[in-house]
Amino acid sequence: TERMDQCVDLGANWSENNYVFCHPNGGPLSPDTVTHAFNRLVKRTEIPHVRFHDLRHTHATLMLKQGVNPKIVCERLGHSSVTITMDTYSHVLPGMQEQAALAFEAGLEGIGLEVKPESEYSVQSVTKR
Repeated sequence: TERMDQCVDLGANWSENNYVFCHPNGGPLSPDTVTHAFNRLVKRTEIPHVRFHDLRHTHATLMLKQGVNPKIVCERLGHSSVTITMDTYSHVLPGMQEQAALAFEAGLEGIGLEVKPESEYSVQSVTKR
């Protein structure tokens, strides 16, 4: 909104397109402009080479690892379905099955059921406390 106000103050027409990177009037920048600017920044900071698009993957990976609902990640990435998101990023979630099992166990304990392992190689039993 600050940019829009500046544009209006200058007498220019504002184009509301929700671009992350845009000209002062809200119009889109060429993708190459953003990529070249990012590459110059990476080079100046002397960090290992990373592509601009890699930031998108990092964003998604970190959100999923922090337990953000995959549907929210899907929406933030603009994917048409959560299936696309999960097909792309499921490799970063190997511990989620264990987390789900532990959460389920905690839920059972919360309603008065106790999970006891029978042995290392058998199915666990659930009993009332």
